[in-house]
Amino acid sequence: MQIMKKTHSPNLNTVIMVEEFLKKHSDAPIKVSEIKGRLPKKVMHQTLLQILNYLQLSGKILIGTKGILWVFTERKELDKLIGEGLEI
Repeated sequence: MQIMKKTHSPNLNTVIMVEEFLKKHSDAPIKVSEIKGRLPKKVMHQTLLQILNYLQLSGKILIGTKGILWVFTERKELDKLIGEGLEI
């Protein structure tokens, strides 16, 4: 039998707060330390890392050597791009 460690999970409001922050600052990669310092509410480092891991696994962000970048395109934005595109 494996003993599972009880870990703290971020609440939905915190996940949404980080998502919204990253969406607003999607013009350039941003470092984890900068995210922590600029979020509207304080977030524990481990909690932020859990959220970033989740967002990366769900395809919403890329984590690279220069920082974190929001890459997810919402469907309404995608529909607009498709509508403006050229059909070949």
